[in-house]
Amino acid sequence: MARKILLGLLMLNASCCFSQKKSPDKIVVLTFDDASQSHYSYVAPLLKKYGFGATFYVCEYPPDFSDTVKYMSWYDIKQLSDMGFEIGNHTWHHVRIDHLSNDSLKSELRYIERKCDTLKIPKPTSMAYPDYVTDATKIPVLSLLGYTTARVGGNHAYNPVYDGAFYIPSFTMNAHNEQEIIDAFAFAKNGHIVVLTVHGVPDLAHDALSTTPAVFENCMKYLYDNHYIVVSMRALTGYIK
Repeated sequence: MARKILLGLLMLNASCCFSQKKSPDKIVVLTFDDASQSHYSYVAPLLKKYGFGATFYVCEYPPDFSDTVKYMSWYDIKQLSDMGFEIGNHTWHHVRIDHLSNDSLKSELRYIERKCDTLKIPKPTSMAYPDYVTDATKIPVLSLLGYTTARVGGNHAYNPVYDGAFYIPSFTMNAHNEQEIIDAFAFAKNGHIVVLTVHGVPDLAHDALSTTPAVFENCMKYLYDNHYIVVSMRALTGYIK
C-alpha cells in the first residue's frame, strides 16, 4: 500500500502543473455531468447560440440509464460530439474510484472509451471523479490510459501553476446559487481559471443536483455579455500548456 501511495504522489508531482505560463483573464470551462437528457435537448443548443465550448462527462448512471426521459441515449451523446463538444469519461457506472481496484477502474473507463470508439467519438482524455472523490493511488491508471486531466469539486478557482492536472477544482451550479456562480466568475483572472460543474438543466433523475433553465441561462448570458472565453477542458490545455 505504501508503495502505491508513493507512486501516486510521484505521478501527481510530475503532472501537477501544465506550466508557469500565465493564462489569459476571463477563461471559464464548462463541464456537465451524468449524461442528463437536458444536456442534449436544452443545454447544447443554448451553448451553440453563444458560441461556447463545453465538456460533457458521460456515464451510464444506474439503475435507469435506459430511461431516455432522464438520460441521453448514446445517439444523443454522438450528436453532441458532432456539434463540436468534448465527451469526457465519468466512468461506466458512476462508482467512486476509491471503491474500485485498479483493474475495475480500467474496466469502468474502457467501457466508455469503447462506446465512444464504436460511435467514432474522439477518445476521452479527461475524466471527472464520481461524487468528486479522488484516490492518489489511481493516478497511474489514468496516466496509463492516456488521460491528461481530471476534474474534482471544491468550489474554488483553478490555478494551473499549483493545482494538479488530475485535481482540477470546479464550482458546482445548482438551482439556488446563481449569484454565487456569477460572483465566482470574477476569480477568472491573474492566471486563475474558473471551471463550472453543472448537472441536469433540469435534472429529472437527481432533483438535489438540478439547475433551473432560468438560472443557467442567466449565467450563460452573463458570460456572453461580459466577453468571457468559454471553452471545454480539452481546449483549456491550449491556453495553459
